Amino acid sequence: MPEVEAELASRLARSEEVVLATVIRLDGEPPSRTGAKALFGRERQLAGTLGCSEFDAQARTDVPHLLEAGTPALRTYHHDLGSIEVYLEPYLRRPLLVVLADTPVATALRRWAPEVGFDVTDRPPQEAPEGSVYVVHTDHDAPELVSELARCFQHRPRFVGLVGSRRHTGHHLEALAARGLDPDLIRRIQTPVGLEIGARTPEEIALSILAGVVAVRRGADGGWKDRRY
Repeated sequence: MPEVEAELASRLARSEEVVLATVIRLDGEPPSRTGAKALFGRERQLAGTLGCSEFDAQARTDVPHLLEAGTPALRTYHHDLGSIEVYLEPYLRRPLLVVLADTPVATALRRWAPEVGFDVTDRPPQEAPEGSVYVVHTDHDAPELVSELARCFQHRPRFVGLVGSRRHTGHHLEALAARGLDPDLIRRIQTPVGLEIGARTPEEIALSILAGVVAVRRGADGGWKDRRY
């Protein structure tokens, strides 16, 4: 169904969360066909149909749960004339990585982050859902550092990292506290930032930071799977 595929591409380009439903099996003689598709947003049906309003309504009921779970699922929907088995595939909003300052580390982060599933911006966002934002400031000498981080914290970011040792960044944390920022949020700022891989070059430092951000996103501790070294 070209209209469903076109709508899916359009919604994904805007980083919207959607669920694509595809009929994979029929039982009896339901008003549907194998391969029928429908696209759903969290609030409404966007394109296509699974064959009839009854099937579409049943799928809409499942959409919020699928978006929360974030994993594909099989469902069976029923009609007086038969039932259909449907494969439901959620497409979640890509998280946003805010990479601040113009440094070699920032350049590498902005180049690599999209390859591991992040949208990237070089400035604090104006709008973003809570928990979808990750922030890394790469220059502890930047004059606007405190103001930029304060704006990012308005979105309750899931992760904030600041390049530099506490000797170089401690006064910035004090300045954020003086602005009235929640002390619990300040304590969550990772500084220095990145996994300990012995990084020296800007690219290695960026790699250690990005690996740490991915670990936070996936709920992992960032250690070796099999520590033998």
